Amino acid sequence: GPPDLPKIVRPRGKAVEHLGKRMLVPAPLEVDALMKKVRKGRVMTVGRLREKLAALHDADSTCALTTGIFVGIAARAAQEAEEAGRKRITPWWRTVKARGELNPKFPGGMQEQARRLRAEGHTITQCGKRWFVAGLR
Repeated sequence: GPPDLPKIVRPRGKAVEHLGKRMLVPAPLEVDALMKKVRKGRVMTVGRLREKLAALHDADSTCALTTGIFVGIAARAAQEAEEAGRKRITPWWRTVKARGELNPKFPGGMQEQARRLRAEGHTITQCGKRWFVAGLR
C-alpha cells in the first residue's frame, strides 16, 4: 500500500466542527482487513467501518473519501481473485452504505450485491432507484 498511510491529518477551519482535531487517512489494507471481519449473515456500513478505523488510531474521524475509494478497490480486487479461482476472498457485498443502502459501484452493481446478500438470508427492498438491506434504516 501507499508508504505514508495510515496517517493522521489535522482538519482546519470549519471542518474541525464535524471531523474533529485528528482525522485518519486509512491504509487500503486496513480497510480490507475490517471488511474481511464481517461474518456471513451480517453487514457493516461504511460509516461503522470508519468509526472502527478512527478508534484503532485514536482519531476523531476517518476520511470518507479515501475510505470509500479503498472499499471499492477491495471489492474489485476480491472479485478478480474470485474469478482467478481463489476460494477465500474479502466478502465485499457485506459492506453497505448508510442505512443499509447497496453500492451501485460494486462489481456487478446492486444486482450482484443483492444476489449475494439474499443468498446469506437478507431481504432487499427497493425505494425508487435505491436498494437497501431490510431492517437497517
